Amino acid sequence: MEYIIKYTGDILSLGYPTELLDAQFAIMELEEESPERLLAHWQVTCYEPARRLSSLADRSLEASCIPPVQRETGLGLTGQGVLIGFVDSGLDLRHPEFLADDGSSRIVGLWDMTAQGTPPRGFLHGAAYTKAEIATGLVDSPDETGHGTAVAAIAAGRSGAAPGASIAAVKLSSSRTTDIMRAVKYLLDQAEERRMPCVVNLSYGTNCGSHQGQSLFEAYIDQSSQRGRSVVVCAAGNEGSGAHHFRGRLVENETLDAEFTVSTQRPQIYLSLWKNFADEAVFELVLPNGQTTGPLTEGTRFLRFGPIRAAIFYGVPTHYTATQEALFLLDAPPGGLDGLWKLRCHGRKVADGRFDVWLPTIEEVSDRTAFLQPEPDLTITLPATALYPISVGGFRPETETVSPFSGRGDQDCAGRVLLDLTAPAEAVRSAKPGGGYDVFTGTSMAAPFVSGSAALMMEWGIVQGNDPFLYGQRVKAFLCKGALRSPFLSYPNPLWGYGRLNLCGTMNELVSHLERGL
Repeated sequence: MEYIIKYTGDILSLGYPTELLDAQFAIMELEEESPERLLAHWQVTCYEPARRLSSLADRSLEASCIPPVQRETGLGLTGQGVLIGFVDSGLDLRHPEFLADDGSSRIVGLWDMTAQGTPPRGFLHGAAYTKAEIATGLVDSPDETGHGTAVAAIAAGRSGAAPGASIAAVKLSSSRTTDIMRAVKYLLDQAEERRMPCVVNLSYGTNCGSHQGQSLFEAYIDQSSQRGRSVVVCAAGNEGSGAHHFRGRLVENETLDAEFTVSTQRPQIYLSLWKNFADEAVFELVLPNGQTTGPLTEGTRFLRFGPIRAAIFYGVPTHYTATQEALFLLDAPPGGLDGLWKLRCHGRKVADGRFDVWLPTIEEVSDRTAFLQPEPDLTITLPATALYPISVGGFRPETETVSPFSGRGDQDCAGRVLLDLTAPAEAVRSAKPGGGYDVFTGTSMAAPFVSGSAALMMEWGIVQGNDPFLYGQRVKAFLCKGALRSPFLSYPNPLWGYGRLNLCGTMNELVSHLERGL
């Protein structure tokens, strides 16, 4: 047995197998005899038996009850026969986490949108690489940020949730919604070509939208979630404590100010306001220097205040949304937008009165651009707000508390809470480019725990033939049903959704339903 020894003098003279760490600490190996006798040696000042430490990733996996499902003594699931696709910053193609037992790569397809080459069929830009090309080791597509590598390793790495799954990835050239949509299509195409069930992991989000699943972007994600035998998993975003959401209520002939500070080097920010079309309201934007846009009614305005340019689009409902948007785009040289702003809201004829306003996300403007009186609910980001994807918030495994930054759903958002469940999101150990490991935080790291879990479920259901319809909403339903819930809270709720990811509970429910022929 090994012991940690703190010593002084010549510890090697004791004759035990010893490894010196420095001038004070050593590792000593002893037979199964009483270690207390070490203290009889004046060189030994204290000792401690070696203890096993779980890596942070392992702890997070245990917190989600994934390892018992992976073990041969359990269901022995690895994600074999399932494709997991990642829309992200790419991944380290040579990292050991993405290799099979025989040393071959498990990555079957990559679309690098930033590269020059032959794009996938039907697309105009980027370079697509096949499994054979990736296997040569000659494909040069680095993951500059490391985000995609970390996400992919949690879901499908050798030490991740689904170590036997096949992997496909898209390296985005931008975070535009259009690029996200292209990426989702590519990944689903890859799955269809191989006749494999597919999980698509999306760890990107935006605040620009109604947050009620009414944009075309969300509609496409919903449609894609119903294509083939697929599951789409979306991170809920890190806006819970970002102070980027304001909620107000219009009252006839009364005025309400939504104050917000701006402190950013970005040349452009936006305000995305959504209200009931039945309410008639006038808005006015007051600049830090006291200048004002004047009263704004429905229509489009382009205004200039010295170096600051403002474009206001106060629209009307469309054929795909019944609510009304007022979008404010503000441009200026870096730092030119800084200061205290006011959005003045005046009710004329009011039926409902509630309205919501969002600033850009933490990743775009940090928390130094914020509302003075923010509303933490409904801070989940698009496309997690769509109806069919699984939306994932984050919690801290050590304390089993919600991560303060985790994007929240709402108490009553078009009859939905929006958030489905939570998974580990803090101090998660995962792969980094270059072959090493690091610790990561954010709901981006929570989503792949659910993606990997979904792959294990689909292996059991579709690949092994236990439940050929275990995809789409059926996967979401069983994940929510099996989630861990506190007896002191009501569910679903905006912070937890239906609770904490608990794959053991989910698989128990699935096996029970199978045994009952359901």
